[in-house]
Amino acid sequence: MCGVAVLSFGVYMMVTFRMAALTPTLASFNTSNMLLISGIVITCVSFLGFLGALKENRCLLLTFFLLLFLLMLVELTAACLLLMYEGEIGNMVKDDLNKGLVKAKGKTGNSTDVMSEWDFLQVKLGCCGVTNQTDWGEKVPDSCCVNNCKTLPVQYSEKGCLDMIRNLFEENFLTTGISVIVLCIIEVLGMCFAMTLFCHISRSGLGYKL
Repeated sequence: MCGVAVLSFGVYMMVTFRMAALTPTLASFNTSNMLLISGIVITCVSFLGFLGALKENRCLLLTFFLLLFLLMLVELTAACLLLMYEGEIGNMVKDDLNKGLVKAKGKTGNSTDVMSEWDFLQVKLGCCGVTNQTDWGEKVPDSCCVNNCKTLPVQYSEKGCLDMIRNLFEENFLTTGISVIVLCIIEVLGMCFAMTLFCHISRSGLGYKL
């Protein structure tokens, strides 16, 4: 169930997360693909444990235990790295947004793609520019307007997108942390059950019965 949940979230991120051109540094990590791969791995490992328990196969149960242990270590390492380099990641996002803003205001390269993602981000988060609307200069896009840009005086979103992205991550930080802890607890329980069944099979003399 956890594997399917992670897999589904990866698909959701791939469909809705449209900031590849705005944050190329983070996009290089390919978050949605990493979630997809993690979901597939968790699902396959879980099926391996289910099959080992169903067939009472010690080899499958031991393999399931080792893979689950390695998977938990990778998850904890990734969580620790995110905590350690939180400031550096924030600086990378800021630099990417500033570079994306310059591209969007220009007429070269993939400025159209960057501009469309800026419009999506500003409408979705209710923000404007990196710090505020002055980042756009004289040509502020319609996606910055609070209501209708044709209504005078024009009202723009006061908050910058960088602050809104930070707030979004901070709001979901606790939920993400709790999810990681719950996932690790489930994995520890899975390892305990697998080793208990492994020892029971060994004492029963069932061996590698299929």
